[in-house]
Amino acid sequence: MGDVKLHPSWLEPLKGEFDDPYMIALRQFLVAEKAAGKRIFPAGGEWFRALDLTPLDQVRVVILGQDPYHGEGQAHGLCFSVRPGVRTPPSLVNIYKEMEADLGIPRARHGFLEHWAQQGVLLLNAVLTVQMSMAASHQGRGWERFTDAVIRLVNARQEPVVFLLWGSHAQKKAAFVDSVDKGGRHLVLKAPHPSPLSAHSGFFGCGHFSKANAFLASHGQRPIDWALPALD
Repeated sequence: MGDVKLHPSWLEPLKGEFDDPYMIALRQFLVAEKAAGKRIFPAGGEWFRALDLTPLDQVRVVILGQDPYHGEGQAHGLCFSVRPGVRTPPSLVNIYKEMEADLGIPRARHGFLEHWAQQGVLLLNAVLTVQMSMAASHQGRGWERFTDAVIRLVNARQEPVVFLLWGSHAQKKAAFVDSVDKGGRHLVLKAPHPSPLSAHSGFFGCGHFSKANAFLASHGQRPIDWALPALD
């Protein structure tokens, strides 16, 4: 990956993935797509943005998404997040609604979530690229195997981590996590996806933000400041 940019804490343990034939094939696919004039989101330097902003040894919460937003100027490498100045997507609006109900945090007027990532919230999509205007267009090309390796690294950490798994896709992907309800050390919280199609089926009222913070505090870790600062 010519534009690989991720924190050294990830780069070393993931080195074998980058040298693996599946990753070489993925690289060749992406080069060919670009050569064919297809627009790929996010920009190459932001494919691993989640791993660059949130070092492995600082991960406290994991939120799993599916693939990047495929609209112009939206995706920048963090699941559910959009660039400053871009309209907040419907699923993120619902996340804000649940945060407000759960923690009393007023809804942010933007969808830029780097404040979370900088505190140890790993905002990881299962697939890290997409073709413009074609949802799920890069699924099955190898990204899923790479992001499984990322989740395994977090799962192997001795420090307890909270996994927020919204929707069946995220729940299946992280089904192997060593969760407290199986006698493990990580807290796995599950709810329907926050999309308008499913949020009323149990995402609203799930209380995941307060539960995550209570778990972190009970293990001597500082809670996440979920309130997003205003952008200049």
